Amino acid sequence: MLTSSLLALLSITLSLFNHLNLYFMKTLHLLTLLCLLCWTNLQSQSIIEASRLSSPIIFDGKLNDKAWQEVTPLPYRTQLPIFDTIPSEQARVLLAYDNDYLYLAGKFDLSDPSLIRTTTFKRDAFDGTTDYFGLVIDSYLDQENGVAFFTNANGMRWDGTVWNDAQGEMPMSIDWNTFWDVKSTYDEKGWSTEMRIPWSSLRFQEKDGVVVMGITSWWYMAAKNELSMYPLVPLNWGDMSAWKPSQMQPFRFKGIKSQKPLYVAPYLLGGWQQDFDLNSNESAYEEEASPSFEAGIDLKYGITSNLTLDLTVNTDFAQVEADDQQVNLTRFSLFFPEKRIFFQERASIFDFNFDEFNRLFYSRRIGINEDEGLVPIQGGVRLVGRAGKYDVGLLNMQTGKVGSLASENFSLIRVRRQLGKNNSYLGGIVAHRIDLKGQYNTAYGLDAIMKLYGDDYLNVKWAQTFEPPIETKGISSDNARIFANWERRRYDGFSYNLSFSRVGEAYSPGMGFELRENYSSFTPNLTYGWLMDEKSKLLRVQAFIRSFWAFSNESQQIQTGNLATGVQVESKSGWTFNSSVVHNTEYLSDPFELDETVSVPSGRYNFWQLQGFWASPFQKLFGVLSDYTIGEFFDGSIFSMSLSPRIKLSSHWDLEGFYQFNSIQFSSRGFGLEAHLARLKASYLLNTQFSVAAFLQYNSLDGVYTGNIRLRYNPKEGNDLFIVYNDLINAKRGLHDPALPFRSSRAILLKYTYTLTW
Repeated sequence: MLTSSLLALLSITLSLFNHLNLYFMKTLHLLTLLCLLCWTNLQSQSIIEASRLSSPIIFDGKLNDKAWQEVTPLPYRTQLPIFDTIPSEQARVLLAYDNDYLYLAGKFDLSDPSLIRTTTFKRDAFDGTTDYFGLVIDSYLDQENGVAFFTNANGMRWDGTVWNDAQGEMPMSIDWNTFWDVKSTYDEKGWSTEMRIPWSSLRFQEKDGVVVMGITSWWYMAAKNELSMYPLVPLNWGDMSAWKPSQMQPFRFKGIKSQKPLYVAPYLLGGWQQDFDLNSNESAYEEEASPSFEAGIDLKYGITSNLTLDLTVNTDFAQVEADDQQVNLTRFSLFFPEKRIFFQERASIFDFNFDEFNRLFYSRRIGINEDEGLVPIQGGVRLVGRAGKYDVGLLNMQTGKVGSLASENFSLIRVRRQLGKNNSYLGGIVAHRIDLKGQYNTAYGLDAIMKLYGDDYLNVKWAQTFEPPIETKGISSDNARIFANWERRRYDGFSYNLSFSRVGEAYSPGMGFELRENYSSFTPNLTYGWLMDEKSKLLRVQAFIRSFWAFSNESQQIQTGNLATGVQVESKSGWTFNSSVVHNTEYLSDPFELDETVSVPSGRYNFWQLQGFWASPFQKLFGVLSDYTIGEFFDGSIFSMSLSPRIKLSSHWDLEGFYQFNSIQFSSRGFGLEAHLARLKASYLLNTQFSVAAFLQYNSLDGVYTGNIRLRYNPKEGNDLFIVYNDLINAKRGLHDPALPFRSSRAILLKYTYTLTW
């Protein structure tokens, strides 16, 4: 099946490119000329020769080896809370390498042992209460993408990816994992650590055994909310400044040879599933229970030092954490992030995003269906990496038949070319989805990101889709989307983000995500920011005007419009406040149903709201984040508030809560609704290898309790034992006819994966 799928992909791709090749190449040539006209080179930063270890070291978390004494420490300076000062505590940070590994070591001599924060063992903990020490690597030196590795005095491992030069809405993923090791030790005088990252875990380009990579290393000391780093990066780009690949220091490594590791990871899955479904005459719910046993295999192969092939057969994602429940108070579909590791490595290659959450490719279209739920993935192949100046990505997945949904094949090809070293790119994408019944959806897109000058960037995209029975030939705006964005990527001073998008009536990306149809939008955002001086208790302040306007292409009426003006304030101690006044305009061509009993009549509405959030210092052992919306809601009123408390009981116990209350009242029509959403997450971590996580959710609007318990034993990278229990309980059984069962489904699963390496 997998072989036939790959042959089908090749045939489809060749056919598609034969039809699109002429237009594609002409447009590519035009965009190339445009990019070169706008191209301004960055000042080249001098390259530092990285230190090669003169002799082997004992990998024990201590820096006693003779080889370490010969390495020059990195000159750390403080970024937070006071910029460009000497760190308040002594830090000796060493970067070195040999034929097999890239090493980062640190020794931190502290004036008070209470300054050591070892509050978690959790892999990929996103936790401001613990210390973090590590580095971010731009292994391709493309000044856009990076991979990160961090640890603490417990030897916790954190790895993740950064894209889009750390710009935009959370341009980071912690779901990416790779093979690397760390050893840490601490006592009453401080702590030290050694990290080693195999060259086989990094993708890079070499020339005659020489590799140049961009690197930023930093140490976050939670007890003082202090961040020290090298190179010292200004705060000009906000709270993601320290992550920016474009600000990294280039290091040269000599004698590094291409490695082609092969990882083969077979898995065994066994369990028991219980479901309750309506019988054929819809008079009652009947139980279906059955044991299950499956086996599959994942393969990862480094074709070259910069191209990685992933192959999967009978894919299973039993270890993935459940999605957070959401209360939807809009008339649009909810967007959920991708958590499955198979889709994570250099996922930014496949990005083709527009305004809001709209995108040409949304990986959750594969293996997840709104009506049928989880869809079995029979197999697939994924190729990502770089060839010369080209980022390349290929994806082909085959799903099985489930319910009324036929077996489908998903194919994707993505190519991006870097223009110089100024964060400018030119690219194209082709996506194709077809089922065994012959129903298909094909899309292609062209995009360009051009650095105009300074921190100003122009981003333009064109996409077109084809799907029967609509017969569209050649270039037409009817089945296309055009997008243009001009932004100044800066926190301090005056900045802007201006976007325009138009979506044709027949535009429908079968592998993408779209909130609206047949509309045009305009998004003008203006901000002004201040970086405060060292005497101020405030870190930064930003005033903003943000707006979004969506118009119907058919009627030219405003579908949605909002204008928000407000301010955000961050203190050096870690407090954050944001508040804005928002004017909303909505036009409903049809009634908008909030639930089965409450709806808003069609018509035009104008209403005002006060929105905002506040957060206590992230580094405190107890903290709270809260947001709110108060004011009018169409022809009624709204009061919505959430609280997200968290408490660090010890390095072994984490406890997080979430509660959201929504009250919407339509007093003139004499009805309304109240919705409660609650989540509780508890984690126990014996050490870095063994953990248990429990996750309980309640959604009053849907009337369901969702439970998830996950045990993980991870003796080393690539070897995993998961035991997972899932439960879905109905809280409003008597309100339905026929009455709902006590639970809709539950399952217990055991999965074991063992990775073999060659």
